[in-house]
Amino acid sequence: MTHLFDFDYHNPTAIHFGPGRITRLRELLPAQARVLWLYGGGSIRRNGVYEAVSTALRGSTVHPFAGVEPNPALETLLPALALMRAEKLDFVLAVGGGSVIDAGKFLAVAALADGDPWDFVAGRRPIERALPLAAVLTLPATGSESNGTAVISRHATREKSAFRSPQMRPRFALLDPHVMATLPDRQFANGLVDAFVHACEQYLTYPAGAMVQDGYAEAVLRTLYRLASSFPQRHQIDWCQNLMWAANQALAGLLGVGVPQDWATHAIGRELTALYDLDHARTLSIAQPWLLRETVAAKEQKLLQMGREVFRLANADALQVIAEIEALYRRLQMPLSLPEAGISDPDASERIMTALFPQQHQLRDLDPPALRRVLSALSSGTA
Repeated sequence: MTHLFDFDYHNPTAIHFGPGRITRLRELLPAQARVLWLYGGGSIRRNGVYEAVSTALRGSTVHPFAGVEPNPALETLLPALALMRAEKLDFVLAVGGGSVIDAGKFLAVAALADGDPWDFVAGRRPIERALPLAAVLTLPATGSESNGTAVISRHATREKSAFRSPQMRPRFALLDPHVMATLPDRQFANGLVDAFVHACEQYLTYPAGAMVQDGYAEAVLRTLYRLASSFPQRHQIDWCQNLMWAANQALAGLLGVGVPQDWATHAIGRELTALYDLDHARTLSIAQPWLLRETVAAKEQKLLQMGREVFRLANADALQVIAEIEALYRRLQMPLSLPEAGISDPDASERIMTALFPQQHQLRDLDPPALRRVLSALSSGTA
């Protein structure tokens, strides 16, 4: 197949990018909004975002809710949901990275519905409406600030699921790259790898004659490759602003319209996080190279194209391109197997296989024996 699929594309999120953009909160929030201000831990106090948001919200009806963790959990968010209902809050402001924004999306949906809110996450109930949501981005990685996808965990059952709806797109997002200055190195690396794999999942399939989408994806991937190669410059503003915008564009929707996609890396990664509490990006660096080796025949043409257009490799074969991806992860000190991430579990392969069984439809190019080979390899670090 060498033609585009039919598609509809609309992204209504207004992006306000640049220094000092947080001050625009005052004019962008509806005057009578009753706001849930959702955030994580102490990082927004260290980087000045807390004070800037507090100043911008002065005079508005605001109820803060802190403590949203990475890989946000249902159990953490249920008290926030109770607060929203008790105070009749009608606007969600998520200040943080993708986890906080994903939590905001969940609450924006759940606040308007009765029953078990996990039904929306599990896909048992359609998402027909949501409260308005806005985002102040502090950690670029997921693109959640301008897409309609979220990922929520449930500790009680060790589940982690993605759900999506156009209703969950933020109304607006404020992106100031200066707030990245205090991020730890681990978060810089995680954000870069997360964005890189997002672009790969929409690009590394088979040629579809999508010259525009391929070109956009290659521009994003080249940018992230250069940022990885210049990682010592990560505290410079030009480096930060390029990561913030590349991470946004990697999953704002445009790269994937009309083209085949393969989210198998993310399907496996979600289970690694649910089972072993690993950083999301680190699960991606663990899973992706082994998946690419297993599916190299199906993806060969796009891997060769990636070698030429992204890595500028002359006459490289597909396996050399995969090796270059691994080298990128090595430069960022990312693990390439569970043992490298400190996980030693002789039953890891079977645990992951069992968890993935209901998601077989997400694993294109992988039948059960192939999936088992991938899981055995990433669990042991050897093919």
